[in-house]
Amino acid sequence: MEIRGVLFDMDGVLVDSEEYINQAAITMFKEKGLVVKPEDFLPFVGAGEDRYLGGVAEKYNFPIDIEKDKARTYKIYEKIVKDELHPLKGVLAFIEKCKKRNLKLAVATSADKTKMEINLRESGIDPNNFQALINGNHVQNKKPDPEIYLLAAEKIDILPENCLVVEDAVNGVEAAKRAGAKCLALTTSFNKRELSDADWIAADLSDAPDESIEW
Repeated sequence: MEIRGVLFDMDGVLVDSEEYINQAAITMFKEKGLVVKPEDFLPFVGAGEDRYLGGVAEKYNFPIDIEKDKARTYKIYEKIVKDELHPLKGVLAFIEKCKKRNLKLAVATSADKTKMEINLRESGIDPNNFQALINGNHVQNKKPDPEIYLLAAEKIDILPENCLVVEDAVNGVEAAKRAGAKCLALTTSFNKRELSDADWIAADLSDAPDESIEW
């Protein structure tokens, strides 16, 4: 199978926002009277904010109004990331390399549309680089379910097996492989051992092997 498209996760791939969403979520819980730790969120990285917040609430058996509390988290997040978000190393050059190879591009993030739009705006990454922008609001089942990558491939009219998925999370790598795509994993959030199911592993997109987009 020949590569025809690239599907990008967002957090930890295009921008490094994990620290900021973690901080926003901790602040939100603190406002509600619950003290949580940064590491409490690790099992839910890449699974979307419903699970990111809901999973921690379940751990502490703490009541949560997911829509209201998620909206509050995003408000805090938007303030925190103002003038702080930038494309990760190698992102813009990698996008240009893909475009020169006439590959179709899509964003496929488990984050809600609100967070996706904040990240693109604050990082200065032009949404017109992508033929499709898929977010967690578009799918019923979040990563590690493959639904979002199957949908992203469909939206750019390419079979999943002709796509490269760029991921940084264990949940995302599993979703990519279950979709039938090849996967380049970046060690921005997890280590090589944890991401070992990926086809290629790199520190960031500046370090991505040429083979990942030349098959």
